[in-house]
Amino acid sequence: MDKRPIGVFDSGLGGLTAASELAELLPGEKIVYLGDSNNMPYGEKSREEIIRMSRADLAFLLSMDVKAVLVACGTATSNALDVLEQESPVPIYGVVEPAVREAVSATENERVGVLATRATIRAGNFERLLHAVAPQLSVTSQACPKFATMVEDGIFEKTDPRVAHAVAEYLPPLREAGVDTIILGCTHYPLLADIISEYMGGGVRLISSGAAAARRLCADLRDADTLSDGACGGTRYFTTGDGGAFARTAALMLRRDISRQLHCIEPFDKGPGRMV
Repeated sequence: MDKRPIGVFDSGLGGLTAASELAELLPGEKIVYLGDSNNMPYGEKSREEIIRMSRADLAFLLSMDVKAVLVACGTATSNALDVLEQESPVPIYGVVEPAVREAVSATENERVGVLATRATIRAGNFERLLHAVAPQLSVTSQACPKFATMVEDGIFEKTDPRVAHAVAEYLPPLREAGVDTIILGCTHYPLLADIISEYMGGGVRLISSGAAAARRLCADLRDADTLSDGACGGTRYFTTGDGGAFARTAALMLRRDISRQLHCIEPFDKGPGRMV
């Protein structure tokens, strides 16, 4: 038994898809969520910048005395997880491997697509691990730089022409490749799942990388007997960005108001995450 909270971080709001899955699977656990919105999007930055920002995210969560950390960001996982694993005193979980395992189990025609940020696609972790687990797979990867920023701005309804235009711009290679399984390699992308499914047609399975990682973390905590015995959990939210904007988009994503649980902290380049 371990009563400490679980830490989750992302470049912004996308990791809420993973945190929500965790809260549903483990309603008795306390969760600390950090969205580094001041530095969003991570996917357009260099590996060195991503490592520096991810270290700051981890340091903040460790200051909250967490027992494990979920890196609910495909870009941070792909570019900084190896560094964080070496430096963290608590278990660190990324989103790549769990999503890959689920995709390999799900595909029937052995054609898998990966949608992610530019930095994630550049790192190549999804493709390498997919081929390591199942060498026979055909993998089609596509960078979608507009997707995460659109979601951060609350633009993800399938009826929005901007969403439809972006999907039509990025998805043709996956449809032409005939993939039957797509890894949503950025945790923002599940908010676009409806229109992605509609564009790809029936029978294509979408793997949420954040939800897959949450399931892995949940299983490991149970196996290690490090779950809390708390009767009621809950999530505290922190952002380095505009608190009002964060709360408004989070309300659209989660279908509830989190403003009372939301705390704004100073951007990490201005100090060690102090409350503002």
